[in-house]
Amino acid sequence: MRAAHRAVEWPTLALVAATYGVWALGSSWLSVHWPPLGFALTALAIVQFSSLQHEVLHGHPFRSQRLSEALVFPGLTLFVPYGRFRDTHLAHHRDERLTDPYDDPEANYLDPAVWARLSAPMRTLLRANNTLLGRMVLGPAISTWAFVRGDLRAIRAGDRAVALAWAWHVPAVALVALWLHLMPGMGWGAYLAAAYLAYGILKIRTFLEHRAHEKVRGRTVIVEDRGPLAFLFLNNNLHVVHHAKPGVAWYRLPAIYRDGRTEFLRRNDGYLYRSYAEVFGRYFLTAKDPVPHPLWPGGMDRVSEAEETPAIGPALAAGFGPEPGAAPEAPAPATVH
Repeated sequence: MRAAHRAVEWPTLALVAATYGVWALGSSWLSVHWPPLGFALTALAIVQFSSLQHEVLHGHPFRSQRLSEALVFPGLTLFVPYGRFRDTHLAHHRDERLTDPYDDPEANYLDPAVWARLSAPMRTLLRANNTLLGRMVLGPAISTWAFVRGDLRAIRAGDRAVALAWAWHVPAVALVALWLHLMPGMGWGAYLAAAYLAYGILKIRTFLEHRAHEKVRGRTVIVEDRGPLAFLFLNNNLHVVHHAKPGVAWYRLPAIYRDGRTEFLRRNDGYLYRSYAEVFGRYFLTAKDPVPHPLWPGGMDRVSEAEETPAIGPALAAGFGPEPGAAPEAPAPATVH
């Protein structure tokens, strides 16, 4: 999945520099002289920074992965350590397990048996989270809780890689804290709010990137948007192209899609939206999917060994399943809404 490219990808490097510049300006001078604009630009810069981290974990902009990762070391996003983002996202690219409640670390579906055991208030909360508004407002908190709970389980079980990623996150966030302390401008409360807003904006992209579908090739979306959100997401809205060619740089994806549009749409069984405006219009207050996986466990193609493979990252299920070794509860009758 690593990129095969020239020594330096200058468009990506230039965007990294510009993103740091906007972030620095928004969180300092503008936050003193025009706080609403400073807050907005800081949040947008954090969104862009997260998208750049995604580029880096796929091998951009340098041939040296260590050098690329050094570019995005500061913990601007606050909530997720880069090392965990990298490891879980690369695991997510095992396309045969997309939407698997356990083996896809970015799945937003629950095992129906887990869903059946949840309380009525929790079901209501998760149903609200499956509207676009809910995903933007509630999603960052729900995802962070599930992610941290899953990682704490892994650390207690002796997973050194997870523990090391969180250990590196401490100095990464400390750099942000040092900047906020030294520079007049944004306080911690405002910065936390900006980071939360950024996470909510990123949830627009991930809201419908993948769907439950019996065929692997039909699970990944195309959103034919060319507006500001597409730029903030670095063309990851052309998501089936990214999954087909994960080592291709963000600025090359539109041309690849344009040249192969018919084939990409055949490949993903026409899973297509014309723009994010269409997505907002259809799903802002309406759930796109049920929370329990509608095809789990027997209605979709999976690799034969998946049933015996431990979960490889904290999907939504990590926050709601029983503790490892706990006695299973008797499930209530399954209801899929």
